[in-house]
Amino acid sequence: MKNIYQRSTRISKIIYSVMGGVLLLSGCSKDFLKPNPLSVFQPETVYTTEAGIMATMAICDRHMKLYWANSHNEMLTMGTEYIFSELMVSGATDKRTMLADVANMLTPTSETVHQNLDRTNSIWYMWDETYKGISYANTILKYVDQVEGLDENVRNSYKGRAYFHRAFRYMNLVFQFGDVPLVTTLVDGPKLNYKSTEREAILKMLVKDMEFAVEWVPTQAQTNLIGLVNKGACRMLLAKLYLATGEYAKAKEQTDIIIEQSGYSLMTAPFGTFNPGGEARTWPITRNVIWDLHRAENKLIASNREVIMGIPNRGSDAESFVQMLTMRVLYPFVFDNRVQAPDGRQALLNIRRNSGDYNPMYDYMRAFGRGITTFRPTYFQTHALWNVNGVVDATDLRHSSSSGNWMRMEDYKVNNKASLQFGQNLTLFHPTTGRLLCSDTIRRWFDVPHYKFFLNDPVGEANIVGSDGLRGATNGGIADWYLYRLAEAHLLRAEAKFYLNPADGTIKDDLNIIRQRAQCTQLYQGTVTIGDIMNERARELYWEEWRNVELKRVSLCLARSGRADEWGNTYSLETFDKQSGTDASGGSYWYQRINRLSMYNKGPIQVNATGNANPNYTMDKKNMYWPIPYAAITANTRGTLSQNFGYDGYNAGVEKWKTWEEAVADESKTE
Repeated sequence: MKNIYQRSTRISKIIYSVMGGVLLLSGCSKDFLKPNPLSVFQPETVYTTEAGIMATMAICDRHMKLYWANSHNEMLTMGTEYIFSELMVSGATDKRTMLADVANMLTPTSETVHQNLDRTNSIWYMWDETYKGISYANTILKYVDQVEGLDENVRNSYKGRAYFHRAFRYMNLVFQFGDVPLVTTLVDGPKLNYKSTEREAILKMLVKDMEFAVEWVPTQAQTNLIGLVNKGACRMLLAKLYLATGEYAKAKEQTDIIIEQSGYSLMTAPFGTFNPGGEARTWPITRNVIWDLHRAENKLIASNREVIMGIPNRGSDAESFVQMLTMRVLYPFVFDNRVQAPDGRQALLNIRRNSGDYNPMYDYMRAFGRGITTFRPTYFQTHALWNVNGVVDATDLRHSSSSGNWMRMEDYKVNNKASLQFGQNLTLFHPTTGRLLCSDTIRRWFDVPHYKFFLNDPVGEANIVGSDGLRGATNGGIADWYLYRLAEAHLLRAEAKFYLNPADGTIKDDLNIIRQRAQCTQLYQGTVTIGDIMNERARELYWEEWRNVELKRVSLCLARSGRADEWGNTYSLETFDKQSGTDASGGSYWYQRINRLSMYNKGPIQVNATGNANPNYTMDKKNMYWPIPYAAITANTRGTLSQNFGYDGYNAGVEKWKTWEEAVADESKTE
């Protein structure tokens, strides 16, 4: 890939090794209270050169990538976002304490390590790593004015990009955790007297910062650098912030500019390189625009006019690029005896390419990977979501099994030659007795958006004699990913129009242009609801958007605007996030979506699993916000952070900063 944003590797390593010394609110990091020997590092030497600023910016960029692809073996970061939505639940039923019973399991003390609760969530990672990302951006903002001889336009573009990185992280924090400490600079010593700052105040500061960024950050065409924050990305983030603060007309204006004046266009025909998948003889792909749009090798190429900002993550440098284990984490676990043919034999085997009777028509591990189902989609995501105008849209390429884009369990064929049903399609029930042929349907029986999750692994593909986990792209691969696409700009514009005037007849046009690209026959007619908009987001942006954050942002927008949801509910700005319980009434829009559409709060499910044989998926209204980690509260020994409603330690009387200006003014006070 040419013109990828080049990292200054040497300086990046220096800065990365000492960055812990400038992170003064790592919350509950064990290094938080340890003095750091800053005397061995001279920031005035590194940070006050443009090379140092560039290297720190590279760290910001790389850190953002780690939310989608990180060193955790089970992609916990994005998975956590999705199990706190209507689209997924924890699926690893072999883990006795997987995070299923959220209402009772999630507490301020349950999140103290990166991978606890049997590694089925990563809430602590979201807190700890996000504040690290904020510190990297703050480093740039503190030192960039000290770089001598820097052109003012260049200086402001660095500031704008740093504002983007900080705003991106803070917007996610306030919708995940609510009122949180506001950190905008680097202080000279440990600060242990932070107070929380109200969500509204932080959002207002982010709007101000992103208005600056939109003015000064160049377009990607002006820099010709892929992966660097650009003006289009800044407009996208600013539009979301305008929506969150109730400035709907301004949000629409930003999306109008992105859609109509910035040179982007939806991809409507096949383009780039055609990658036919893992083993094409097992699972043939009919080339189509949706398949091409989500191939790693096509996401960031110049001919892709839809990408606004992407995340480069391909190459041979193991330190810079991270494997995305989508095929291990997000596909069903089918290669054991819990998935049977009607004659009682194991239906699916891992067949090896170096065996004498290898038949590529049945090599499902190379085609779909070696899934372990850390996270499982809900029935709503795989089935009910695709119902538009009262019917399932059979031609939607994003849900098309005939094209190869979508994998259904019934598309597997029994590949165990010892079975009488060899070569026949899988069935969930015995055709004559009705006996269930899959004993753990949570982990082993669900559909997959193959076009999103199939990723190449050339190293694994070349290894014919290796172990099960190294044969083909059985785990996933190193792959570029989308941050923002033009399709989302249309969805944001539809949302802004909805808050301005739900009867606006053009709202449907922003949804239908996306549906037409996907070759849907069912298009929206007449009045569009917020549910229609959120459903289309779910279809189009699965595993791209931060679903939990977006649902909570929309929850705030509905409460602020007074607009009704698809069920006719309206919400109070004072109470939508201050309720508890698992009953059907009340709560936020986020809760209503989860309670009505997902597997949560429906009662225990019996499965044949060695770890959790009777999972009870619950979600409480109070889980609108995650608990502030107890260790972060106790580390702040000279101040009091506000705990969220419904959790141990909540106190409505705890003092919080009501304006961002007050919080910023207090940052230099370490006593």
